[in-house]
Amino acid sequence: MSPPQAREDGQGSGDPPGDLRSVLVTSVLNLELLDEDLFRGRHYWIPTSQRLFGGQIVGQALVAAAKSVSEDVQVHSLHCYFVRAGDPKVPVLYQVERTRTGTSFLVRSVKAVQHGKPIFICQASFQRTQPSPLQHQCFMPAVPPPEELLDYEALIAQYLRDPNLHEKYRVGLNRIAAQEVPIEIRLVNPPSLNQLYNMEPNQMFWVRARGHIGEGDIKMHCCVAAYISDYAFLGTALLPHQHKHKVCFMASLDHSMWFHAPFRADHWMLYECKSPWAARRYMKVLLNCQVGSPREEFLPSD
Repeated sequence: MSPPQAREDGQGSGDPPGDLRSVLVTSVLNLELLDEDLFRGRHYWIPTSQRLFGGQIVGQALVAAAKSVSEDVQVHSLHCYFVRAGDPKVPVLYQVERTRTGTSFLVRSVKAVQHGKPIFICQASFQRTQPSPLQHQCFMPAVPPPEELLDYEALIAQYLRDPNLHEKYRVGLNRIAAQEVPIEIRLVNPPSLNQLYNMEPNQMFWVRARGHIGEGDIKMHCCVAAYISDYAFLGTALLPHQHKHKVCFMASLDHSMWFHAPFRADHWMLYECKSPWAARRYMKVLLNCQVGSPREEFLPSD
């Protein structure tokens, strides 16, 4: 996987303002090579749960897999299982196995290890770029563009100014506001204060990486999207229940993604997340997500 390109003049191209490269590329997804197909990843953002963010592990694992394939292949899909909680006090080692290198498709298996034990396993599929006469897709939802919506920080500040906000929500929103997350989010149809207590298990928001990545390596944009994909994922399933039940702990168990077309993760993407099912004491949640661009193209889905 090639290094990210230096920033070019992005006026009129939809690039984020400023000339700083995305911290996702320069830090979070910048793995240290220890040996052939062996990498070490470090941590940038740690959630309040004090467990490693699942999206970080998925993104770093895909970076490790991508470094074992040639430049002319692109990410097709990945399928992951979280098997142990990640420890934020120590780095993660990523071991890559070159499972198959075929003419059209390549498969890489990745194991993330801490304290001598696997915390995460993943299989990533890559495909050589080939034109296809068969093309179709779903229609993008009709939603306001990101430029017309409040950013996440402004939206949280608006909620916190409301004197009628329940203390439980106030504490949670203050925690979110204090976190330095390397992605930008703009919620579509943000709920009013009254709607917070009666919400459906689905949401849509515009999202992009903070800073600049550039066109550069398409695979790096897939790795950034993999990082983003786990953010606000499980919280969607809690939307109808958060005022009724106290949930002490939530964790991703498995995660799959398919990459349909080239895209830029530092440009706005519409993230549509739905939870059609949730049940059991140790809550199992089914979540379907699609990501599209303002050009009405569907990009990754998970």
